[in-house]
Parts: sequence; C-alpha cells; structure tokens
Amino acid sequence: MYEIARRHLGKVVAGAAMAVTGTAVAVAISLPGPAGANGAAGPAGTAGTTGAAGAAGAAGTSAGGTSAGATGQGEAGAAATGAAPPPATVVPAAAEGEKGVGSDPLTDDELARAGTLALTPPAATAQQDVEGGRGPQHLGTDLADPVEGDPTRRAEVRLYDYARDELIVRTVNLDTGKVEKSGSQRGVQPSAHPEELREALELILASPLGKGVKEDYQDATGNKLTSTAQLWFNGDVYRTYREKNVPAQLTRCGEHRCVRLVTKVLNGAWIDTRNLIVDLSARTVTRVG
Repeated sequence: MYEIARRHLGKVVAGAAMAVTGTAVAVAISLPGPAGANGAAGPAGTAGTTGAAGAAGAAGTSAGGTSAGATGQGEAGAAATGAAPPPATVVPAAAEGEKGVGSDPLTDDELARAGTLALTPPAATAQQDVEGGRGPQHLGTDLADPVEGDPTRRAEVRLYDYARDELIVRTVNLDTGKVEKSGSQRGVQPSAHPEELREALELILASPLGKGVKEDYQDATGNKLTSTAQLWFNGDVYRTYREKNVPAQLTRCGEHRCVRLVTKVLNGAWIDTRNLIVDLSARTVTRVG
C-alpha cells in the first residue's frame, strides 16, 4: 500500500513540474525580445527563428522583416561590412606672405630678393657660373643667424666663382637691401647644386667616356640617349681624401670643383656612372677604379 502511494505521489510531482516548464516556455515565446538599439521589440515572428527572442533581436533579423537591432548593427559595423569611409578633405596650405617672421624659413620672395642682392656689380660681371656664363654659380641661401636684440631678417647666400675657383659667402639685410658682410675662400667645396650635377651629366654624355652610358641606356630601353632629361641623376662633390687611389688628373679636386654622379633610367634600371668623375672647373671627365 505504501509503495502504491509513493508511486502516485511521484506522478503528481512530475506532472506539476511539466506544467511549470510548459508555462515558462509559453511566457518565453510570447514575451518580446530585448535586443534592439532603441529598445523596441522585433516582430512577433522573431521568436520562431531561434527559439529565443533575445538571440533573434541581437542578430537583427526576423521572419517578418528587419528589427530595430539591425539598424544599430549596421551603423556600428559599417567597417566590418567593407563600407568605404567618406572621402578625406584636403585643407589648403595657408598662403605664404612676402616676409617671414623671426626664425621662420625664408619665403620664396625673400629667397629671390636675397639672390638678387648678393649679385652686387661690378664684381659679379667678372665671375663665372658652372656653364661659363657671366656671374657666379648660386649654391644655396639660408636664413642667417639672428643678431641679439635686432628682429631684422638676414640671409646668407653661398656662391661659387668658377673663374677663380672661389666660394663666396654674402650676408644680406632683407630690410635695408644692403650686403652687410662678404667673404671668399679657396679649397672649400660645399655640396653640389642640381644645376652643377646637370652640367656634369652633360659633360659625361659629350665625352668619349659617355659611350658606355649611352649603350647601357639603349640596352635597358631600346631607345637612344640624347638628353639628360631622359635620366634621373643625383650626386655630390668628389673628395680626394676619401679615396685610396686618386688619378693624376684629379689631384686638384678640392681646389677644383669635382663631382661624382649616380644615374638611372627614369622609372627604370640603374646605370653605373660612379667611376666617372667630372672636374667642373677644368670641364674634364676621368675614369677611376
């Protein structure tokens, strides 16, 4: 009798548990999902896709359409979907004035003015540039060191006189237009100017030693080399104290202005010209090595 009562009680308890579980499932199915950027519920069909409203709302999809969660996910995950960012805005550079202030770099107008002021006649007419033309060769212009207590801007202009193989340095006052200081030195060789490098390449191409450069260019491109404009080039001053063996023709380099070039086909192969040294003062080309 006791065993029959125990079994009957177990069936009652199990039935009650099943009833509670069924009620919970019904509530879960009927309650709206919590997912959604604005807290709005998705359509009723949402529950049918996963069996849980929260999961369906998070995914942002439903059987009836797109839930509010889809909008939030689309905004936050634009990068994940590969959407292109908006185009960048280029801010134009501020217009440059005629004059700089304090330690500002020299403006284009100041550079032009300094170069003109430094070419003081009549001495300039007797000087020569790298091509043998009248006037010294311009090498560079920089802002001069400031004078304490004086806000005036000055420029230091470096020139080279090929007629005398002299480096000339002049300091000009950009306010008064006067040359305040001028000096010259021999045996001092600053870095080469692009115009000097171009003239060196011209001399190489005009020299018998330039034959190999032209052949290398034709091998690389199938075209003839007739102009320096067909090559990219760079280089600097040839300094004898860095070399183990200096040919007799180059022993005056240092007193003379000599350069070594590196060249290549435009957007193409390198052409080795490092063994060709150009004495710009004597206008000669010498092979080394």
